[in-house]
Amino acid sequence: MISRKLEEYINLSQKKVEKHLDGILKERSPEIIYQAMRYSVFAGGKRLRPLLCLLSYQMFSEDKEIDQKILDIASAIELIHTYSLIHDDLPAMDNDVLRRGKPTNHVMFGEAIAILAGDALLNLAAEVCMDWILRYGCRENLIKAAKYLFWASGVEGMIGGQVIDITNSGQDIKNEELLFEMHLKKTSRLIQASCVCGALVAGAEDRVVFDLEEYGKNLGLAFQIRDDVLDVIGDSKKVGKSIGKDIKEKKSTFVTFYGLEKAQQLVEHYSQKAIDVIKKYDNSELLIELTNYLINREK
Repeated sequence: MISRKLEEYINLSQKKVEKHLDGILKERSPEIIYQAMRYSVFAGGKRLRPLLCLLSYQMFSEDKEIDQKILDIASAIELIHTYSLIHDDLPAMDNDVLRRGKPTNHVMFGEAIAILAGDALLNLAAEVCMDWILRYGCRENLIKAAKYLFWASGVEGMIGGQVIDITNSGQDIKNEELLFEMHLKKTSRLIQASCVCGALVAGAEDRVVFDLEEYGKNLGLAFQIRDDVLDVIGDSKKVGKSIGKDIKEKKSTFVTFYGLEKAQQLVEHYSQKAIDVIKKYDNSELLIELTNYLINREK
C-alpha cells in the first residue's frame, strides 16, 4: 500500500509524461515504424525512471510544478528505456515473447521493424535532448544532464551491462565483482541517471548531485535484485513477462549466485543504503516511500 499523496503524485506524473510522449511520437510516415515505436512506448509501463527524474527535480527546484523543462529529459529517459526493452526481447538477445503482459515488439511487427523501432527511439531521445538544450539557451546544467544520460545508456552503462550478460549467458558467473558490474551497468545506471538528471536540471550543487547518484545506484541494485527474486517467486500475470526464464537459460542472477533468502536480504540492504543517502534532505519523503514500495512490488 502507498499513501494517497504518493498515489496522486504518481498518477499526475504518469499523465503528464504520457501526454508529453504522445506529443513527441505523433505518427508520420512511414506509418509502420511509428506504430511499432508507439506500441512499446504505450504498452503500460510504470514510468519509474521519469518519475524518479521528476521527484529528484522537484526536491531541489524552486519550481514546484511539473513543467516542460523537466518533462523533456524525463521523456527522453523513457524513450531510451523502451528502446532497450525492445532490443532485449529480440531472438538474438533474451528471446522473449511477452513484455508488460503483451506480445513483444518483434512478435507484433517482425524482427527487422523491431530493431529499427529501437534504433528510432534512441535517436529520437537524442533529438529531444538537443531541442531541449537549444530551447533553454544551452545552459551548462542541461548539457551535463544530457551527457550523463547518454553515458549511462552507453558502453559504460546499459549497453556494457547487456554485453556482460550476453557473453556469460549459459554459464554461471563465478566472480562476484563481475555480477555486480553487470547489474550496476545494465539496470542501475539508467535509474541513477534519472535521479542525477533531475538534480542537475534543478541546479543542485555538486554534493547533492553526488548523493542522488549514490541513491540511484543503490535503488537500481535493489530494484534488479527484486526482479531476480520475482523471476523465481512471481506470478507471470502480475509481473507481465515470462517467469523462471533466467534459471531455465542458466543466466547469472543474484538468486542463482546467492540463493533466494540472501537475495531478499540484499534487496533490503541496498534499499536502506539508498534511503540513508537522501533522508537528510527536506522533501525526500515521497522518494523514500517510493523506494519502499518498489522493493516490495509484485510486478
